[in-house]
Amino acid sequence: MKKPELLAPAGNMEKLKYALHYGADAVYCAGSRFGLRAKAGNFSPKELKEAVEYVHNRGKKIYVTMNIIAHNEDFEGMKEYIKYLEELKVDEVIVADPGIIGLIRETAPNLKISMSTQANTTNYYSAKFWHDMGVKRIVLAREVSLKEVKEIVRNTPDTLEIETFIHGAMCISYSGRCLLSNYMANRDANKGDCAQPCRWNYSLVEKTRENEHFPVYEDERGTYVFNSKDLCLIDQIPALIDAGIDSFKIEGRMKSVFYVSSVTNVYRKEIDRYLSDPENYTFDPESFEELRKISHREYTSGFSQNKPTNKDQNYDSSTYVRNYDFVGIVLDYDEKSQIATIEQRNKIEIGDHIEIMTPKEDFKTQFVTELYDEKNEPLESTPHPKMIFKMKMTQPVAAMDLLRKKV
Repeated sequence: MKKPELLAPAGNMEKLKYALHYGADAVYCAGSRFGLRAKAGNFSPKELKEAVEYVHNRGKKIYVTMNIIAHNEDFEGMKEYIKYLEELKVDEVIVADPGIIGLIRETAPNLKISMSTQANTTNYYSAKFWHDMGVKRIVLAREVSLKEVKEIVRNTPDTLEIETFIHGAMCISYSGRCLLSNYMANRDANKGDCAQPCRWNYSLVEKTRENEHFPVYEDERGTYVFNSKDLCLIDQIPALIDAGIDSFKIEGRMKSVFYVSSVTNVYRKEIDRYLSDPENYTFDPESFEELRKISHREYTSGFSQNKPTNKDQNYDSSTYVRNYDFVGIVLDYDEKSQIATIEQRNKIEIGDHIEIMTPKEDFKTQFVTELYDEKNEPLESTPHPKMIFKMKMTQPVAAMDLLRKKV
């Protein structure tokens, strides 16, 4: 049985470190140019060098996105950038444009190329075509069912790796190739600057009645006709592995450290639990509950089993479900005093009931009974953003453990 790679998003260096700490086999990120998440933070050339060294020192892999739909002017400086990625020994470059593929093959022929989901690969003829063009991995379009994935794996060379999304935001356009943002906000979705107008509230206007707006709504707040639920395939791990997929991809380079850590942790545990004893495996419903504790839209299985219906759209609201607050990151723990040093991410107060998240383990709980500032003066709460404070723990914790509390 093939063990799939768990591939997590890394919008910046902090998220990269937490993705690996919580169980990712590989991360994907972008440099300051040529990637499709302009607001993700991304990596300068110096930071990218640091990131590659950090990942490789831990025996993991790092993939860099160059998946813009390129115009002529976008190729300025690209050849030098490709050479730099080759020098860094990045494990893979993710692209969507045939011109960029050609430039990579010409400039750095040993650099591994992965075809982005932006290329909309939905069949094995396309997959074989890209393989003939020098592509070593295909990130399939989100619009492909598991049945189709099996057919693609069966009908493509063994040397071609197949990657699919298993969790994260869905898009109304084929794998994200959307023009709404260009026309409505002058922000190019295909260059990483999407304004997500598909989440906005709409009314209907008839051509000859320009000043009359007819609301199209489910309730008094309106409707969000393009607003897909979030993809979640945590209960389909056996079927995904059986399909022969090489890499399970989590979406979310613009999401928080808490999101990246939580989602990676849940999928890592469920994948490992299945692979350790496939014959006796049963899905743990607690995994769903864990994924509901992060900020998310309602979940859907997307195209995995069948084409989505009206039930896979969210007609009530474009807002996220936020049942838990991410409240802190453990920086250090003194076993003798049972005091943890913590960086605040949201307010904690005496009496709060918190949950502690640790890699590959079930979460722990405790009440907050003692808080101190850096000078060991007692506190009633931690009101200042990212303040460093101390907390009495009822059980051991470790650096990079995360704290959350129910809203």
